[in-house]
Amino acid sequence: MKKGCKYGTHRSIEPKNILPQPALKISNDMSEIFDNEILIDVNALNVDSASFTQIKNEAGGDKDKIAQRIKEIVAASGKMKNPVTGSGGVLIGTVEKIGEALEGKTDLKVGDKIVTLVSLSLTPLRIDEIHGIDIDIDRVNISGKAILFESGIYAKIPTDLSENVSMAAMDVCGAPAQVAKLVRPGQSVLIFGAGGKSGILCCYEARKRVGPTGRVIGIEKSPTNIERLKNLGVCDQILDINAMDPVEVLNASLEANEGKEYDVSINCLNIPDCEMSCVLPVRDEGTVYFFSMATSFTQAALGAEGVGKDVVMIIGNGYTRGHAEITFGILRECPALLKLFEEVYC
Repeated sequence: MKKGCKYGTHRSIEPKNILPQPALKISNDMSEIFDNEILIDVNALNVDSASFTQIKNEAGGDKDKIAQRIKEIVAASGKMKNPVTGSGGVLIGTVEKIGEALEGKTDLKVGDKIVTLVSLSLTPLRIDEIHGIDIDIDRVNISGKAILFESGIYAKIPTDLSENVSMAAMDVCGAPAQVAKLVRPGQSVLIFGAGGKSGILCCYEARKRVGPTGRVIGIEKSPTNIERLKNLGVCDQILDINAMDPVEVLNASLEANEGKEYDVSINCLNIPDCEMSCVLPVRDEGTVYFFSMATSFTQAALGAEGVGKDVVMIIGNGYTRGHAEITFGILRECPALLKLFEEVYC
């Protein structure tokens, strides 16, 4: 077997020898793997929400056109990196082969079912056939192959959770895990896109972390999602307002928090132009966490400067230590949330 780079630079074609995420094109040749790679037989992709929404809108909601666009992206770049949003998603599959340099260095074995926890925007991917598109849950069922690099992270499918639940949860597991790190007892937390897949996990974790003296306010437009949030009881109040209107958000969110600014705001939306709505309601030295891949970080930084907000802004890194375990733990400890995932995201 040929020797590969830990971070996958050996797969980069254009430009050569750079990290595979920023590369315009990487090799998805699966005929021979490198000594530090894991070959995966892929059954499904969970495209990230910002990317899938963009492709769906571009295709006018037509499933055949969505499938064709995904094939075009992978054929052109060797990976599922949306050229508009720059984001990817995760995949689920079965370990088919392990490079000889990883023998004894990984807990994986051939036949293990896993969810990758690194973005499809850097994962070598070959699509042989698309079997179906599930528009409601951003799911693409395929036959194909993928490569996990030596540095790549993953989660084995738990025996007590279904494959579909595991995949849906792992696509966004970085969000609630970051909430667990950022939120403290007694704080006030404002969550945008509160009723979506990542948002609802964040609301649950925030509610647990702030305790009885804290407040969790959700912003959500979908009537269905609002009803789900109410049934779960994880928000003190839910605001049905336009997240793209920072003045409306500021006024309504401060009123919901007894006139006080927030300690933390979290953006779980899949639409752009909500940066200042997330920044304005937060106190000086508070924290704004942009989990959304639709975020313009230039707009957020310059916008905060323009209104004199001294806030800590965190890029939505999908990885934080223990994120898979934290998210699986949420689903295990909250039967109502697990049931929701089984009914809505599978």
